[in-house]
Amino acid sequence: MKGTNVVKLLAVVGLIVILSMNGSCASSREEPTDNLLVLTVATRETDGFRRFIRSAKFFNYSIKVLGRGEKWKGENEAKTLGGGQKVRLLKSALKQYEDKENLIILFTDSYDVIFASGPKEILKKFQQGKSKVVFSAETLIYPDRHLETKYPPVTNGKRFLSSGGFMGYAPSLSQIVSEWDGADSDSDQLFYTKVFLDTEKREKIGISLDHRCRIFQNLNGAVDEVVLKFENGRVRARNVDSDTLPVVVHGNGPTKLQLNYLGNYIPRIWTFETGCTVCDEDIQKLSVLKDDEFPLVLIAIYIEQPTPFVSEFFKRLLALNYPKKRLQLFIHNHEAHHDSNVRKFLEEYQSDFSGVKVIGSEQNVENADARNMGMDFCRQNSDCEYVFSIDVDVVMKNPDTLRILMEQNRPIITPLVSRQGKLWSNFWGALSADGYYARSEDYIDIVQGRRIGVWNVPYISNIYLVKASILRTELREINMFQSGRLDADMVFCQNVRNQGVFMYVTNRVEFGYILSTANCKTAYLHNDLWQIFENPEDWREKYIHQNYSQTFEGKLIETPCPDVYWFPLFTDTACDHLVEEVEHYGKWSSGSSTDTRIQGGYENVPTIDIHMNQVGYEKEWRKMLQDYVAPITELMYPGYYTKADFDLAFVVRYKPDEQPFLRPHHDASTFTINIALNRPGIDYEGGGSRFLRYNCSVTDSRKGWALMHPGRLTHYHEGLPTISGTRYISVSFVDP
Repeated sequence: MKGTNVVKLLAVVGLIVILSMNGSCASSREEPTDNLLVLTVATRETDGFRRFIRSAKFFNYSIKVLGRGEKWKGENEAKTLGGGQKVRLLKSALKQYEDKENLIILFTDSYDVIFASGPKEILKKFQQGKSKVVFSAETLIYPDRHLETKYPPVTNGKRFLSSGGFMGYAPSLSQIVSEWDGADSDSDQLFYTKVFLDTEKREKIGISLDHRCRIFQNLNGAVDEVVLKFENGRVRARNVDSDTLPVVVHGNGPTKLQLNYLGNYIPRIWTFETGCTVCDEDIQKLSVLKDDEFPLVLIAIYIEQPTPFVSEFFKRLLALNYPKKRLQLFIHNHEAHHDSNVRKFLEEYQSDFSGVKVIGSEQNVENADARNMGMDFCRQNSDCEYVFSIDVDVVMKNPDTLRILMEQNRPIITPLVSRQGKLWSNFWGALSADGYYARSEDYIDIVQGRRIGVWNVPYISNIYLVKASILRTELREINMFQSGRLDADMVFCQNVRNQGVFMYVTNRVEFGYILSTANCKTAYLHNDLWQIFENPEDWREKYIHQNYSQTFEGKLIETPCPDVYWFPLFTDTACDHLVEEVEHYGKWSSGSSTDTRIQGGYENVPTIDIHMNQVGYEKEWRKMLQDYVAPITELMYPGYYTKADFDLAFVVRYKPDEQPFLRPHHDASTFTINIALNRPGIDYEGGGSRFLRYNCSVTDSRKGWALMHPGRLTHYHEGLPTISGTRYISVSFVDP
């Protein structure tokens, strides 16, 4: 299902489009006004043009589009002058209207313009001005500053003419443009300025400027003057300096992004009463497709830095609700540390996908180059319809993410993901003057979900869906990510903006979040164990038993002996990783009473063990005890509140030919936590704990379950013999 369901526009230059009354916002539209015609120039259909048409449709303006199919020869990003092509096209179009004395023509740009109100209001304001022609006005003079002294003085409002929007009676406008004989690349603004500054012509024709922005609002030089006005299910732009409500809002000059922000609300895109009114427009339904009819998507995965929980990332990738045979993978791994993650995933699942391309760490391809390669990999494949770019630090909790983004049918769209508990997210609502982050007025509300919708924004990162049709047209430049001074993501967004392509973020549903990579360890065998501080939710999901929370509901806590409690704590993965980590470290104690690791150097009841501080895990273990053991302690021992302090926390190894048992003893603790790290009857035979005072034994240990009991005085106990295999337990003497 290729292509985009877009507004079907003019096929023939000069055809008048009377925009229809049907649609979701019909109740707000006016009847067509016979004596007002909007003329605009659009040589190609851009996202900005579609936005302009939509706002015109909302108010039922009559539109005539000029220049369709022509090559644009006017101003561009590299040249400051231009626009003469618009004058030529207007001059030609006005010939058929030059004798229509009652027809009012509104001429405006389209790519960076939106309507905030309808024909009746604009006609009323125009007629109240009693001029034959009204040009929009602005604070900044352009393009010739030397003409400033020739402008009539203004005591209140904008002094200088802007050619981005003007309106007048057809004969009067025809009279103005009849003198045009310039080139398409000449300045339209300079031409109109000279006409206006000619006092005789100005008075003869009846030309004035909209000094107080009653009709036209140019944002250049006036961004701080314009705010959103929410009222009765409508949104307007209000100029707070002149206390006016302009009808035509123009993001001229460097204010395109501010217009995009306003365009997220005006005219009734999003209101407090309705929420988002356009989020379901042009939806591309995938539910009607068979598996082999789904668009082919290239998922481009980027591992650019040491990142925790990479194996979990690949598990979530496999869980995507999308036919695997309609997915191709492009994987760039810049980190040798993660080679094993990629290799293990591909060994098991590569055949599930329709194609896989891997750029490994050994190739030493930099971030920007790899991202260019990913885009071009799809661009060069005519069957590829989307690129789904995702960094490995994104936790994609919603398996429908790809389908949801695709159904929104936007050229480039990202799901909102943020750092948990923080305002840091994968989009910016505004940019500073130097192109970096600036906080938009609505940023916090969007991140925190107080405003829900699909938002046009200037910057996205980490995860986004791009239509391949855009890559082959507006974004056909192969180098989309590389620049000498900016990061790859900023370069990409800058290039997208420069091509007039809109980027959107949706927060309509929960998608997931972004991991913190600030303190990602790489020195250990299982580095995710150390993530309990930086990424506590992911650590919990990976390492805390799935039934742990049921202990607070009075379930799953067992009492095998008096004041001995047994509850699920660790996953099998946690147990395996902890055992493998200490075995990888390998420096087991000798089991003798002489032990330089502890204060005094003497252990009364020694075991063969490795202490948590030996493997650099003391802080993390204490955090685990505080977060997951202390609540159980306070539940089962009412009135006792633990700080989860310990002097000794260690992993013990029991083997028949090494140390099979432990003689009776008291623990140096207020209470002890004993966690079984492997499986009796499978990994070993025998083992367990016997509490002598009660003649009560716990022998059928459960992997990942914790045994909690008092340490001193009452619970004198021994470790029962392990008769075969190897038994591992983790022991903590808490509150010594």
